Amino acid sequence: MTVTQLRVARADESVEPVDRDLVAAERAAADLLRALGLDLSRDGLADTPRRLVESYAELLTPRKFRPTTFPNTEGYDELVLARAIPITSVCEHHLLPFVGVAHVGYLPGDRILGLSKLARVVELFAHGPQVQERLTTQIAGWLETHLSPKGVGVVIEAEHLCMTLRGVQAIGARTVTSTMLGVLRHDSRSRSEFFALANG
Repeated sequence: MTVTQLRVARADESVEPVDRDLVAAERAAADLLRALGLDLSRDGLADTPRRLVESYAELLTPRKFRPTTFPNTEGYDELVLARAIPITSVCEHHLLPFVGVAHVGYLPGDRILGLSKLARVVELFAHGPQVQERLTTQIAGWLETHLSPKGVGVVIEAEHLCMTLRGVQAIGARTVTSTMLGVLRHDSRSRSEFFALANG
């Protein structure tokens, strides 16, 4: 039996290894699909259990990264914001994807973050079974912990396939969540600036 490591992002901003067995997962996927009445002897379905497992393994595995922060030697004190960072995650209730964008910004303190790392932080927490509300707060919490900024703002807009493809089938409906910390939470002008920039 081959067991590999799946790295899971936690609320305390670490990425922890857990065991996973892709061979057993493929057997289980085949059993599930057969139990749902699918004929896995058909050419188009014969390799579907493997592809299904590989797809979920990719969706549930964040790429580890090392945050790159720099001293704020220029004393930059205006908002830094990355708009429309793509998000693909998996609803933990139905294991169906939700997709959308994140707008992530912060008011620098003594340190600034490499710009590409804003997208990497989003990816870190998006990969794994999630709910959008927790994802939003985890991204904001990571930035607050690692940068000690004056303020943090995160807005996520996403379409949940568990809501659009099943159940109520509200096609095109998008869910918006936000987390504001520090100055962006308590100062109305800074908060308004963030939302104006996030909304383009």
